[in-house]
Amino acid sequence: MDEITLEAAPVLGGANLEISGNRIVERDDLAIVSIATPLDGQDALAEALRNGWSLDVPDPTRSTLSGEVRAIRTSPDQMLLIFPHATPDAEATVQDRLAGTGYTTDQTDSWIVLEVAGPDTLSAMERVCPLDVPSFEIGGTGRTVMEHMGAMAIRTGDDSFLLLSASSSAVSFLHAVETSYRNVT
Repeated sequence: MDEITLEAAPVLGGANLEISGNRIVERDDLAIVSIATPLDGQDALAEALRNGWSLDVPDPTRSTLSGEVRAIRTSPDQMLLIFPHATPDAEATVQDRLAGTGYTTDQTDSWIVLEVAGPDTLSAMERVCPLDVPSFEIGGTGRTVMEHMGAMAIRTGDDSFLLLSASSSAVSFLHAVETSYRNVT
């Protein structure tokens, strides 16, 4: 019997679109790990984040960034850690650095991450996202619905965002974002 080797593939096939000077890129190089705070464990977790990644616990609707590692607050006692990671052991890597100060779950395969950037990004975002994205400071975040799909937006620059949505609706999500750009250019 022949041996079968499985190889991970990007959900959207490595989508990389250019629309009138704007970019939509599937970021399949990012790992996503959720971190929940144990009861009365806020201080220990905050110290572990500082020691492990030089990150502060983000305030609500904010993210913190150290190098390429970003922490995003998702609820009072939970955050997502997003960072480049090529192998399927992201959760174990995070847990090693946290040394038991937080509960972790690998979320990498649950989300699709699109990086959007360009001169028409704010206009495109306003068409598809009900949040007041122009008012986001860099590092600002928001959970919302985009074209009936749950999503999260993180402002990473003046004209750039990371957009997260469920991987199960990745094709529809990309279509909604792409259509919004095409409608404003």
